[in-house]
Amino acid sequence: MSDNHHASGHDAHAAPTHSVFRKVLNLAVLLVLPVIVVGVLVGYYKSQDGAPKASMSEEAVMARIQKVGKLQLGAASRELKTGEQVYNAQCTTCHAAGLVGAPKFGDSAAWGPRVKTGYDALLKSALKGKGNMAAQGGAAFSDHEIGRAVVYLANAGGAKFDEPKAPAQAASAGK
Repeated sequence: MSDNHHASGHDAHAAPTHSVFRKVLNLAVLLVLPVIVVGVLVGYYKSQDGAPKASMSEEAVMARIQKVGKLQLGAASRELKTGEQVYNAQCTTCHAAGLVGAPKFGDSAAWGPRVKTGYDALLKSALKGKGNMAAQGGAAFSDHEIGRAVVYLANAGGAKFDEPKAPAQAASAGK
């Protein structure tokens, strides 16, 4: 029996093999060539004039980095929310069901000791946080609106707190 299988016939269809040397050479060219190009460009620009260009003067730099706009968070002219609106948006999750130690809405037995501490203490707790309650100050509502929610919650629990005056009204009343 003769073997008609010739290696040369199959080698034509096989993928070309590259030597390790050729692979290393290709890798070196791909990594070194960009570094050389960048180095030549940097050398070229440094060899220009040693004096700063007009585009690098202090006035030109300041003109390029000037403010182009102003970002103001929150709408300055929006209508203040009532205590009930703030309660419904922010406080109901815990106070409606009494979760994680929060006094339930309208539960005078739970609110009684808290009401005795006074409005200012309750407002401070609401703004800065207390126990499991996170700080509400700086959130979606102003401190005044949080104060309204405190009055709404406390009054539902038996307090007789007056609605806090709006910031503009408080400033004019103090004059």
